[in-house]
Amino acid sequence: MIAPRHMRVLLISIVVTMLAMAYASVPLYRLFCQKTGYGGTPQIASAPSGKVTDREITVRFNADVHRDLPWQFRPQQTEMKVKVGENALAFFEAENFSDKPICGMATYNVTPDKAAVYFNKVACFCFEEQILSPQQKVEMPVQFFIDSDFALDPDLKDVKTITLSYTFFKYNKQRKPTK
Repeated sequence: MIAPRHMRVLLISIVVTMLAMAYASVPLYRLFCQKTGYGGTPQIASAPSGKVTDREITVRFNADVHRDLPWQFRPQQTEMKVKVGENALAFFEAENFSDKPICGMATYNVTPDKAAVYFNKVACFCFEEQILSPQQKVEMPVQFFIDSDFALDPDLKDVKTITLSYTFFKYNKQRKPTK
């Protein structure tokens, strides 16, 4: 039989471990998705592509806005054809229809999911605070390429179209208490 003191130490250790795992789960999951492309998460490239192949892919662009954000958000082009490995630049447009400044933040994904690991963003507005003044309209560029290894993956021979989709949400910054 376990002594009551040992039982308390064991239970406290279990609770602390569970809290630590819960706290670490979100950043670990985000890291996992970024590294593997799981769930349509594109890769983030530190530099543009260097190798272009002859295979051409249609990249479609989708834009959505959460109902709590009084913005219009749309791609300036609905699709473009790019060669695998080719550096490309697409533009989105956001406009604040309210009478006050509003902060928004965009999330993204790529479909089909199996292509996400090859979709590399070099520069993007996602996961960054975007503050638009009343009635302000801005252009938001996305620089990307599809990794040249895409053309070598036999599981992707049937993929002719990739969709890059963004959703903007209202972002309420956490304010630090003033002293």
